[in-house]
Amino acid sequence: MLEHKKSNPLIALLGAAALLMSAPAMAVAATAPTSVAASAAAPEAPAAADAATEESSASTPHMPAANVDFVSMFMGATVVVKLVMGLLMVLSLISWILLIMKLMDFSSLNRVTTNFLEAYRGARSIADINRIAVSDEFAGNPLADMAAVATEEIQLSKQAGLSISGEHRDAVLHRAEASVAAVQTGLAKRLSGGLSFLASTGSTSPFIGLFGTVYGIMNSFIGIAQSHTTNLAVVAPGIAEALMATGLGLIAAIPAVVMYNIFNTSITNYGTRSEQFVSELMNSLSRQLDKGA
Repeated sequence: MLEHKKSNPLIALLGAAALLMSAPAMAVAATAPTSVAASAAAPEAPAAADAATEESSASTPHMPAANVDFVSMFMGATVVVKLVMGLLMVLSLISWILLIMKLMDFSSLNRVTTNFLEAYRGARSIADINRIAVSDEFAGNPLADMAAVATEEIQLSKQAGLSISGEHRDAVLHRAEASVAAVQTGLAKRLSGGLSFLASTGSTSPFIGLFGTVYGIMNSFIGIAQSHTTNLAVVAPGIAEALMATGLGLIAAIPAVVMYNIFNTSITNYGTRSEQFVSELMNSLSRQLDKGA
């Protein structure tokens, strides 16, 4: 009995050591099911993410690619923007028609004027000047009309029995000069025809186009609010249509301004040419009257 009681502490120590040595293995065994469960659940996460992506893609409506050609953008615009763009296209068309007409008019005017001046400078009397001025070749030319009215005034004064080379000389020249001034006034109106339209088109077209743009963009923002989406594909066509109105405004305005400046310069140059001719004509008439024509 005494030996049995003495061997108990040794057995207890051996049992404790065995228990400590087996503790890590028990811990690994205890955590193994959790790791297995986690590794089994891990593949399910990407699958869930893919399912969520597919569901999101299915819930988002597919937006077809917008057609960006001019006709489709014009037809897709609102009524107000269509009216603005239509007005700008009409203004641009009229401006180009005026450009063609004025270019042809100035080309013909300068050519006939050059021919008339060559013939006029070969005249030797007031009768010769009148004959050249009223010829069909120079019909409608402003400088020829000036020479015609001036010589006709002198001939009418002569037919009235006035002393055109004597005491009535200055009065006759004054009346001839007044007749030439009347033709010059008509010339200024003729040459400046259409310039007011070009000036108005050049100054107002950008603002008309800007009005269409502001209205179109405002309409696009209203569409954003109603559709409850910020997707750019939904509102981009409307914004593009609105910006096209400003583009058309610039397309109408820029050529109109350029045309106005070109024609204004041409009118100034021809006005200078006509002033020089008037001085030349009055000197020639005065010289002929001094010679007793």
